[in-house]
Amino acid sequence: MIDFLQSNFSDIQIGLLGLATLFGLIALRVPIGIALIGVSFAGIYLLIGPRGAWGALTTMPYRFTAQAILSSIPMFLFLGFISYHTQLTKGLFNAARVWLSGLPGGLAIASIFGSAGFAAVSGSTIACSAAMGRIAIPEMMRQRYSPDLATGTVAVAGTIGALIPPSIILILYGVIAGVNVTHLFLAGMVIGLMTAVGYVVVVLVRVKLNPSIAPGIEERYTLAEKIYALKDTWPIIVIIIGIFGGLFGGVFTPTEAGAVGSALACLVALVSGRMTLARFVAAVRETVMTTAAILIIGIGATLLTRFLALSGAGDFMAANIMGITDNQVLLLLGIVCVYLILGMVLEPIGAMMLTLPIMLPVAGEMGWSLLWFGIILVKLLEIGMLTPPIGMNVFVIKSVVGRAVAIMTIFKGVTWFIVMDLFLIAILASYPGLVTWVPAYLAR
Repeated sequence: MIDFLQSNFSDIQIGLLGLATLFGLIALRVPIGIALIGVSFAGIYLLIGPRGAWGALTTMPYRFTAQAILSSIPMFLFLGFISYHTQLTKGLFNAARVWLSGLPGGLAIASIFGSAGFAAVSGSTIACSAAMGRIAIPEMMRQRYSPDLATGTVAVAGTIGALIPPSIILILYGVIAGVNVTHLFLAGMVIGLMTAVGYVVVVLVRVKLNPSIAPGIEERYTLAEKIYALKDTWPIIVIIIGIFGGLFGGVFTPTEAGAVGSALACLVALVSGRMTLARFVAAVRETVMTTAAILIIGIGATLLTRFLALSGAGDFMAANIMGITDNQVLLLLGIVCVYLILGMVLEPIGAMMLTLPIMLPVAGEMGWSLLWFGIILVKLLEIGMLTPPIGMNVFVIKSVVGRAVAIMTIFKGVTWFIVMDLFLIAILASYPGLVTWVPAYLAR
């Protein structure tokens, strides 16, 4: 079989055949990390023989995982899981609920800003959705919010975690694309806040068009009560100030920020009496499992990049993609469609790692800022967290509400917000400076 492939197929054809095999394995539900490693190893074996294949398999995983910036991933994950298990963000949602009670759909808006606050300490979209879902959805249902608005709002609000630092997916993109992670964090913070505001607009418009989906004025609070509600926000505020103050103030690097944030979260949880041995062990276990999964996918993507480079298939595909049209708008629309389709069947990190070896050369040839392209990419991957049949955030919310709300009701609830996400992508494509201006300004 090996001799047949080597004698009857060119290097580029072997590369294309490898990609086709990879997508076939993914369609058969083979774990994406295993599929990436297996196909890449077999492809390199065919191209340069067993010595080169085993050499790549023994050296490239170390080269990838030994990068110092990657040590921030388990630290930020641990920070998020500690915050989730000890419910450090519950006070933030309660304070937002009190301050925003006068607005139509105030609880839904509070869940959006509560999710943004949780995103600022977790970096995990799924943890963000799960935590806020357990806090916000029961309260909204008690206040007679429509199920699609209550569940849809929390499902989409969790995706803010992919943009607001510390974002795990931005760290991985920065490592693969060679983009400064701090600059990605700065850009992600700006666009993440824009996303949160866009979601608030969706809630206000929906309630204005159909007041029956949310109560009018839920409760009225005095100024003294509003100020008193802020007392329970101190845990999350301490962590946010500690992370962002040190990170953007130049006191420590993104790598060190993860360790500092984790230590702060543990300290705050202990001081507030929310830390138990069982919660600590659960956070450690989930951190180890998630980190291992992410690194295996990253190793597979590194090997795939090597395979595509050796075969020439990566350059071949990039040249053909650009040969379709020289119109940057049409090309970007094509890339948007590709990621929307991939988002329906792949989880975000897998989709990103699978496509970056092809998309980065295209972005480079088109003269696009890789910082800007990374933010656009993450926005597209956010949408993939919401679209069927995978829709990971939707299924997280379904696990929270159980049989009380049908899965199609949740998908219906997120549709309005997906339209807003696509609108924001169009704005960012038209005005790239919205992404790059803050990192550029602070870099001067």
